[in-house]
Amino acid sequence: MKILESLESLRLSTGIANLSWGQFVMIGIGFLLIYLAIARKFEPLLLIPIGFGGILSNVPIADIAGASGFIGQIYNMGIATSLFPLFIFIGVGALTDFGPLLANPKTALLGAAAQFGIFTTLIGAVALSRLDFIDFSLADAASIGIIGGADGPTAIFLASQLSPDLLGAIAIAAYSYMALVPIIQPPIMRLLTSPRERAIKMEQLRHVSKTERILFPLAVVGICVVLLPTATPLIGALMFGNLVKECSVTERLSNTAQNELMNIVTIFLGLAVGSKLQAETFLTLETIGILLLGLIAFAIGTASGILLAKLMNTMSKKPINPLIGAAGVSAVPMAARVANKIGQESNPNNYLLMHAMGPNVAGVIGSAVAAGVLLSIVSLF
Repeated sequence: MKILESLESLRLSTGIANLSWGQFVMIGIGFLLIYLAIARKFEPLLLIPIGFGGILSNVPIADIAGASGFIGQIYNMGIATSLFPLFIFIGVGALTDFGPLLANPKTALLGAAAQFGIFTTLIGAVALSRLDFIDFSLADAASIGIIGGADGPTAIFLASQLSPDLLGAIAIAAYSYMALVPIIQPPIMRLLTSPRERAIKMEQLRHVSKTERILFPLAVVGICVVLLPTATPLIGALMFGNLVKECSVTERLSNTAQNELMNIVTIFLGLAVGSKLQAETFLTLETIGILLLGLIAFAIGTASGILLAKLMNTMSKKPINPLIGAAGVSAVPMAARVANKIGQESNPNNYLLMHAMGPNVAGVIGSAVAAGVLLSIVSLF
């Protein structure tokens, strides 16, 4: 009898006996993310840790994503405190060249226009909450809208503060659409531009001095402190990383930010996001709504940048290729590469990469500013 009881207890302690259908599905999704990262090379540096974290978070009994579980502790240490996205932004700043933006400052408007999708989607998410089967608060809508900026760390930063329960779906949507830039953007770009517009050649960018490069991050932080303090954490981290890169006297710090810091935090960030892919919170109608709204936000952001570039071209003495407006979403540098590729389809001698990097890096700043604005809006309600 005792042997049978022992065997039954042993059976009840196995994963097979405790695995729910939802956990089984989420483990499958974790393997799918890993497959897409390895076989399709979709954001592998983050999708592999996220996918593996998703698998671990759905292991029954072990409670790996719980408060005492190891990826649960990583989440509480770096995501709940918003530290990991800020550390990532330091590394991004150290990797970013703002020279193309400084050489042609008006391209900053294209980076700003691409954030239009964020606020449009916020309104759409609030409207969806009127349906009986979906319930998005204003904070949720703000977190969903930021997906349109195509900036994973910013999306994680905002969602961790406003909608931690939706963090997994928001992070997956943000990084998935970043990875799918070469698939999503070209049809929109071809639809909104003519072959003649896509063939427009732009003048070579002017040389940007070292002094300009050093003063830029300091000036941006100063403006942010005066006008939008809520965006200062993200902007400050980004500009600090850029300053240690451009000043040329902190090469060790710059190299650390670009390599060791980015690599370590990327591992922890991915695993921590994966801890929010638990079946009970992910397999909901809200998740489907988030994925659809995120795609709409990204498409609107792409279209807004292109349309503003077309408008600017009618008023500018120097030609502007509308394709660079699509790079205003902050998927750096993939969006700029896509703009360059589509431009060369119409004119093989057209080299738009450096021109597109202007709105591309402006989009990074724009999405961080948008996050600060959304934090301010939500705090009023």
